[in-house]
Amino acid sequence: MPTAETEPLHSADWLNPLRDARDKRLPRIAGPCSMVIFGVTGDLARKKLMPAVYDLANRGLLPPGFALVGFARREWQNQDFAKIVHDSVRDHARTPFSEEVWNTLAEGFRFVQGSFDDNDAFDELSRTLTELDETRGTGGNHAFYLSIPPSAFPVVLEQLSRSGLAQSKDGNWRRVVIEKPFGHDLQSAKELNAVVNRVFPEDTVFRIDHYLGKETVQNILALRFANQLFDPIWNAHYVDHVQITMAEDIGLGGRAGYYDGIGAARDVIQNHLLQLLAITAMEEPVSFNPKELQSEKIKVLSATKLAEPLDRTSARGQYSAGWQGSQKVKGLKEEEGFDSESNTETYAAITLEVDTRRWGGVPFYLRTGKALGRRVTEIAMVFKRAPHLPFDATMTEELGQNALVIRVQPDEGVTMRFGSKVPGSSMQVRDVSMDFSYGQAFTESSPEAYERLILDVLLGEPSLFPVNAEVELSWKILDPILEFWASGGTAEPYEAGTWGPSSGDEMMHRTGREWRRP
Repeated sequence: MPTAETEPLHSADWLNPLRDARDKRLPRIAGPCSMVIFGVTGDLARKKLMPAVYDLANRGLLPPGFALVGFARREWQNQDFAKIVHDSVRDHARTPFSEEVWNTLAEGFRFVQGSFDDNDAFDELSRTLTELDETRGTGGNHAFYLSIPPSAFPVVLEQLSRSGLAQSKDGNWRRVVIEKPFGHDLQSAKELNAVVNRVFPEDTVFRIDHYLGKETVQNILALRFANQLFDPIWNAHYVDHVQITMAEDIGLGGRAGYYDGIGAARDVIQNHLLQLLAITAMEEPVSFNPKELQSEKIKVLSATKLAEPLDRTSARGQYSAGWQGSQKVKGLKEEEGFDSESNTETYAAITLEVDTRRWGGVPFYLRTGKALGRRVTEIAMVFKRAPHLPFDATMTEELGQNALVIRVQPDEGVTMRFGSKVPGSSMQVRDVSMDFSYGQAFTESSPEAYERLILDVLLGEPSLFPVNAEVELSWKILDPILEFWASGGTAEPYEAGTWGPSSGDEMMHRTGREWRRP
């Protein structure tokens, strides 16, 4: 019989003496849970969500008993759903395929057939989740991913409430994930927020903006707050202006019908670009606690407004036929399903002012467009010119303005542009670049944005998800320009493969500035 000295300790009593509680390098793993995907037959689910779930499992970040439930009208069995997930993973997963990981994950796949207004289907979903609680040990913890049009949100939320699936009990959790677009103006966003919050409390609502899950966007926080080098110059004393660009090199193709009436400003500026502005311009939070981060972003958005007059500080365009590389492409009005009389913009550029002590007088230029010169998203901090007192004009004629450029995609990294002497006997200064690339600096590849975001939902970490106030403030900022464009005028045509309409360049030239060529 063991003595007190020899009796083994229970695992709950044992602490690793080499483990520092402050060490954040070990990954956090989601606890017992399941995720239900509504709209599981759509492109987003097949190309992003299912592969992200597999990649998380492959990295050991999901619990062994994790369950994935698909909900759609298709008359599939569980094995049909598993085949769809398998094909999606094979085609789109970031990490190598592992039969062992797949087999363990696939045991938790279930499919429920039905429409959103079908009470019986949601009752069956409730029974399925109860069965998974027992057989997979998911513990009553369920996330509901609404990968569906916003018009379907109210009926699905009502069904989740009616069937009791939205209500947490016995210490478990229920969360809802909502994809953009979240409303089409301030009033509709408020109404949608009210609908969501009637069923799910705000701390259980996760509004997805996949840009916030990108590694480089999070690196803005590290760049600013972990380095003393940048903080002293990150303000109006040194910064001339800021450019935030999201350009796509493809047109709308088969999505033209969906896009008509939405446009570039609603589709991209209201969420992605205003979130990038908030992270770039916010003050240092006292901690990276979600509430502190959200509070600082809300302060920035509260202080942000459109520069006026709107006819001189904004531009919009619509792509016409042109060339993408060596390929001839159609114009927007020739795309299938698009109204030939539509005035919906595919290019939008606006000027914003952030009325704070740090940024007073610094314009923020935001632009986005389809069928532009190349696919790129970047934030460019362009600095004021140095006085150049010791130099004459010929010495610095090839010198531009210093710039710090954060590349969000596709080649994630940071570039600094500054002046350097040209080798030779004379004094000539011109621009050179110093470049940091994620792909070259680190041996491990960055996870996909949806990997990070889905894991944060399952962990209950809301840092990267906009809250009610952020959504509504973004619409409050954008609504005046949408109303101005709707009141008259037309979107200026620009050739596909170029960098937008001439009005976009003229908007910058009026203040003696020009767009960066990414």
